[in-house]
Amino acid sequence: MATITGEAPIIRVMRDDDLDRIIEIDSQVLGEKRPDYWEKKVELTEKKSPLPSLVAEMEGKVVGFILGDASGWEYGVPENIGWIDTIGVDPSYQKKGVAKMLIEEIINYMKKVGVDTVYTLVNWRDWGLLQFFDAMGFSRGDMINLEFKIED
Repeated sequence: MATITGEAPIIRVMRDDDLDRIIEIDSQVLGEKRPDYWEKKVELTEKKSPLPSLVAEMEGKVVGFILGDASGWEYGVPENIGWIDTIGVDPSYQKKGVAKMLIEEIINYMKKVGVDTVYTLVNWRDWGLLQFFDAMGFSRGDMINLEFKIED
């Protein structure tokens, strides 16, 4: 994996004025602008999670973000479990270590609140993302994602 040359990103706590840039990064990655979704998602995360959402900033510009949570016994999941909910990196900064830095920093926050196991969900067919998380040390866990398709 290529690393960032020159200035390294600063990883910091997300601020309200970062939302427009997060929406822009999401739009670049998915090809769709979702401002309402992101306003609600960030607000919910801030209210619910004991962890801060984080951004990676370079030269005064947000180039990546991560949202996570520490479990509080929801659905029988013990409180030592953390979740990486969403991670996004500006396509111009992908494959340069930004996502790795974001994950490492949110895991540091998770440790502070007693998390010792971290989960995330990845599409089984997203080979690039599976390889990335594998390189970060993630492996298949004990939980199984179940799915039910509702038909018309």
